[in-house]
Amino acid sequence: MSPTTSSSAKPASPALREALVTVMQRLEADGLNRAAAGNASVRTERGMLITPTGVVPSLLAPPTMVEMSLAGETLDQFWKPSSEWRFHRDIYLSRPEINAIVHVHSPYATALACTRREIPPFHYMIAAAGGANVRCAPYATFGTQALSDHAVNALIDRRACLLANHGLIALGPDLERARRTAVEVEELARQYLLAEQTGHLVLLSPSEIDEAIAMFASYGQQKT
Repeated sequence: MSPTTSSSAKPASPALREALVTVMQRLEADGLNRAAAGNASVRTERGMLITPTGVVPSLLAPPTMVEMSLAGETLDQFWKPSSEWRFHRDIYLSRPEINAIVHVHSPYATALACTRREIPPFHYMIAAAGGANVRCAPYATFGTQALSDHAVNALIDRRACLLANHGLIALGPDLERARRTAVEVEELARQYLLAEQTGHLVLLSPSEIDEAIAMFASYGQQKT
């Protein structure tokens, strides 16, 4: 998609703004974010709609959501966008099939990210994130172009990645599926850390995880 915004493109709808508020409040209720941590966005005709910086979920409202072009221009003049808007923008530019992004500082995924390690194929549900592992992007300061570049690379052929010493990014074709991927990866991080503590963790073989990835191509309810 071109980063330029068509003059005929419509502003984000009130329903889309409300959906973004709802997903942020649900992420907090599910324990994936606390206070003003994390952010979320959804693709729009004019670029993207993203949560504002430094506002706790209980104070979010549809008018506080910030619409931006994919050139990085703020189209709503009152509220400032999330400091992480760059990786949201760059993911939309590089992944035309992605329409929603969720970023959380969930406990287990963040704890693992602080060890700067990926989640390997210890469980077949790893395939839900699109591949044989959930990569951990190298560390960079939050809000920087360097962090965005690392995240985009870690997300190649994936729907989720960890950010070293930071948190988790999850992608989806819509907000609900992006949120669900974040929940699934957080649970995988929890299970992986628990399994490691036994001292007897066994990873799936390449053929076993490849079979699971193939199965996930038709997993769940399919559109007809």
